[in-house]
Amino acid sequence: MTGPRLATRPAAWTAAIVLSVTGSGLVVGGGTAHAEDIDHLTAQQIADRSRDALLSAQSLHLSTRGDLGKGSTPMSLELTVDRDGNCNGSVDLGNSQGSALIVKRGDDIWIKPDADFWKNQVPNGGSAFAAIVGDRYMKGSADDPRLSALTKTCDLNTFQKLVSDNANDDTGTLNKGAKTTLGKASVVPLTRMRDGTTLTLDVAATGKPYPLRLTIEGNGADAAVGFSAFDEPVPRTTPSPADSFDVSALLGRSTSPV
Repeated sequence: MTGPRLATRPAAWTAAIVLSVTGSGLVVGGGTAHAEDIDHLTAQQIADRSRDALLSAQSLHLSTRGDLGKGSTPMSLELTVDRDGNCNGSVDLGNSQGSALIVKRGDDIWIKPDADFWKNQVPNGGSAFAAIVGDRYMKGSADDPRLSALTKTCDLNTFQKLVSDNANDDTGTLNKGAKTTLGKASVVPLTRMRDGTTLTLDVAATGKPYPLRLTIEGNGADAAVGFSAFDEPVPRTTPSPADSFDVSALLGRSTSPV
């Protein structure tokens, strides 16, 4: 049987988000993370402080919606992650391709696909997998190479390292917009045009200058990424043994990615 392809797709989408944020030059440089004088800061100074605030977070919630273009699937992601590699959330692969719940705590990781996932993502044997697992989670070890991409997606350190490593390209002009609101939050929008794509980062105008939303439009892309729940703990609840099925028993001893 061919194993599920869930492991690599959320990781690829998250990497694309990070590169959209940092590769655009929206979040670059360094500075002290304070927002109280944001009215008097330049666009670049706000971007500097926003980057520092993001890199200082111990945990956060990442919410993605839409299509990154270039043939990508309009998938969505709802994931709370921390620096200890714990995570809790879900991924929807879009276009009725299926979704899955994801839980990682310490050295263990659980994945619970829905019926559409089994049907569309595992064409050779999906129905058999679904019948075996039933309404349970697949449980595996975080160091299982078949789950490595998914494990990295659950680690805030991986996300922050990508931000840090790719924050050097400042092509195009960075513009500071008028202060506005995002939900109940006061924000300052920073906008950059690059290669026909418009990227807008809404930065909190009060308190710590966290990036709260990134929107990407142009070249077929129409996506939004929300950042929230900074420094709030990842839910500690994990599936019970009765609700779990060993992924090795399901997929055998192959080390190929699932």
